[in-house]
Amino acid sequence: MKKYDVAIIGAGAGGYVAAIYAARSGLNVALVEKGKVGGACFNLGCIPSKIMIEHSKLIQKMKLGEQWGISTNNIEIDFPKLMQRKEDLIQQLLEDIHRYIGNNTITYYSGKAEVTKDLVVKVNGEEFEAKDIILATGSKPFVPPFKGLETATYYTTDTIFNMKELPKQLTIIGGGVISIEMAFSLAPLGTKVTILNHSRDILQTEEPDARPIIRKKLHELGVELVLDFEFEEIRGNEIVTSRGVYTYENLLFATGRRPNVEIAEALGLEMDGRYIKVNEYYETNMPHVYAIGDIIGGHQLAHAASAEGIHAIEAILGNKPEPIDLSTIPRCVYSTPEIATFGALENEVSADEVIVTKLPFKTNPKALMEGNADGFIKFISSKKDNSILGACVVGDGATEILNSMLAVKVAGGTAEDLAKIIFPHPTKSELIGDAARTVFWKGIHI
Repeated sequence: MKKYDVAIIGAGAGGYVAAIYAARSGLNVALVEKGKVGGACFNLGCIPSKIMIEHSKLIQKMKLGEQWGISTNNIEIDFPKLMQRKEDLIQQLLEDIHRYIGNNTITYYSGKAEVTKDLVVKVNGEEFEAKDIILATGSKPFVPPFKGLETATYYTTDTIFNMKELPKQLTIIGGGVISIEMAFSLAPLGTKVTILNHSRDILQTEEPDARPIIRKKLHELGVELVLDFEFEEIRGNEIVTSRGVYTYENLLFATGRRPNVEIAEALGLEMDGRYIKVNEYYETNMPHVYAIGDIIGGHQLAHAASAEGIHAIEAILGNKPEPIDLSTIPRCVYSTPEIATFGALENEVSADEVIVTKLPFKTNPKALMEGNADGFIKFISSKKDNSILGACVVGDGATEILNSMLAVKVAGGTAEDLAKIIFPHPTKSELIGDAARTVFWKGIHI
């Protein structure tokens, strides 16, 4: 029977990164995947959705150009061609992952894995042993058990990207990140989008000050936003709610995901609710069995899973790594404008203990040049020692702009250190310098 130093079950964003990191660290690695490498992120979620958002951003930019005086002919959308571009890009990325795997001492197994309590892995009739095992089995869409659900035809977040024709109408149930990103993907292309969210607001895990900006933009794109109601039942292509009946042509459930914990249940691993319970090294209650990514809860993000995978390998190597600081994991919404955050939100901290500065993009030269001046930079620091507690950027390119503040925090810097950075002009990032200087009442463009 073959023996490996570590076996990783699942080749998504957490699993394949952990495998390569382990191989680069001198370990003999087995990597098992029952579907495609890249997992949900590359095949069913973050990557296809962001590609589609780029298509829609281009349409919005073309329409903005007409306001500036750059006339274009009627915009025609070849949706099958756009979807083919999506497929081509994904295929390129998957081939790259296979190449990364092939460049290292990794044995790749394609098939569904079974794991025994003595750390034997079975795949398609083959068996092998591993000193350590990392479970990185990801998650699947959750569809609420609504009354009458069996009468409906619907998409989930795993199937929506397989559509071949641009839908004339789409109703999305849910008001979280996936729902909002799908609305921004399709509404600019001409799809009439309706969002049904029973809560009082959208994006309730995100920066509260960002929500009105996103609601306003959705309204400008013609998106119907229905909030604060109760679902009653589904009758074919009708959704009955406490606020009335909504008819749909296409329906998407963007109502969260549930972890794939079948292997954990078979092994009898200790659970924390629906998630696998792990310690600071991502080890389960069974020695030498680790778990990362969506199956352990927390930040269910691709980059978080990758970081957890690397951390688990460091633990397996005996290096006893410091626990991952959750306040350094960025959270992103690829709306228009984007939302990017790390650390604490203003509504999560005490006003007596922090200094919060918030500067708008509406006076920033670069933002005005680009025609995207909606949004702001918010910076939260400690009154005690000026340490960086959190930040939020709402604006075009926010997911890139955020990183300089995060880099300073990770390096142990303070608001004073951030204020010393000389940002190029004109850039939207230069507003970061002003936000940091404003902590000391020395901001310039305020």
